[in-house]
Amino acid sequence: MINVIVVEDQALVRGAISALLSLAENITVIGEAENGKQALTLIKNNTVDIVLTDIEMPIMTGIELIEILASTQPQIKTMIMTTFARAGYIKRAINAGVKGFILKESPSDYLIAAINKVAQGGKVIAAELALCALDDNDPLSAKERKALKLAGNGLKTADIAKQLFLSEGTVRNYLSEAITKLNAANSIDAARIAHQKGWL
Repeated sequence: MINVIVVEDQALVRGAISALLSLAENITVIGEAENGKQALTLIKNNTVDIVLTDIEMPIMTGIELIEILASTQPQIKTMIMTTFARAGYIKRAINAGVKGFILKESPSDYLIAAINKVAQGGKVIAAELALCALDDNDPLSAKERKALKLAGNGLKTADIAKQLFLSEGTVRNYLSEAITKLNAANSIDAARIAHQKGWL
């Protein structure tokens, strides 16, 4: 039996995916979560084979969840099911070791087959998504990305510095570098561009 957790912030979609997977004889949905943080709590208390997650969710995104699991519980296989085919997302997910990348409009039998393939040690990433990721290069460093994400959330330099345990000058440098790299007007504009690309 393949134990799956479904992570999706929209309750109707989450319920539909879980109901669909429950029809497969060898798949058990052992839990549902509406964000990455909830999923981590579920994973702590259950034996999980596969985490099927959306990308854009409040509190903790699917990519952040995958990155945490890759370093703390690498035996758990991760798959993304999303409507976002942004190159930056795909690249970050692949770098974090995601085993499957499926678009939400895929047929139900394709999803079930993909879960079975991943459970057996395979990978399922649609060819067009993989090619899309290869054509895209994220110029931002990890620190620039963190500072930019907080700036995009409306935080001032002083607040970003506190959250990242850095000096205000260092934060200003990171934001300035990001603005230059993305040819943006300011940090909010840079955050918008990076978000559209799937780099945040």
